[in-house]
Amino acid sequence: MTFPNNMNGTANIKGLILCGGYSTRMQEDKSMIAYHGVPQWKYLAEVLQQLVPEVYLSCREDQLPGFESYDRFIVDSVPAKGPSAGLLSAHQKEPGTAWLVVACDLPLLSAESLHYLLQHRNPAKAATTFVSPVNHLAEPLITIWEPAALNALKRNVENGMNCPRKTLLNIDIELLNNPRAEEQFNANTPEDRDTALKSGR
Repeated sequence: MTFPNNMNGTANIKGLILCGGYSTRMQEDKSMIAYHGVPQWKYLAEVLQQLVPEVYLSCREDQLPGFESYDRFIVDSVPAKGPSAGLLSAHQKEPGTAWLVVACDLPLLSAESLHYLLQHRNPAKAATTFVSPVNHLAEPLITIWEPAALNALKRNVENGMNCPRKTLLNIDIELLNNPRAEEQFNANTPEDRDTALKSGR
């Protein structure tokens, strides 16, 4: 399964897996949980590599030894909190790139959902994202962030608004219903982890 990286001169897309959180509620590094027989970061990298030509892990510097078998990283390097640090560090590195962003706490996510997102990308909008089945708002961490959206996030963070979802709610985005909405399940606690492991997916 492949998707062209450039459409009509729009920004090239690269993949970004957000692994830099502290996983406080999970009590273990969420990127290292083996839902599919390998650490979750590796599973997601293999999924994204089917769809975009370059896939980066977004992480803190102290996490690097745990990813020694990988070679593409963007280390948090901007004064932002949570996912915004990873998003803006990627934007700082490559300000003209669109990023297909996924969080490492999505154990059920498949290539099919991401392929659907890519197929329905609207580069005339600031971002293309899914509706969250939980709160029916934009799902910021399964999103194609165009450079315009990341510029908006940067301005918001500089003004004290650190939340990626709030940025998406205040810009022009393409909002999609995912036919596989169950794949947007977030595993943030040991109970969530066990639920995902029992799902058999």
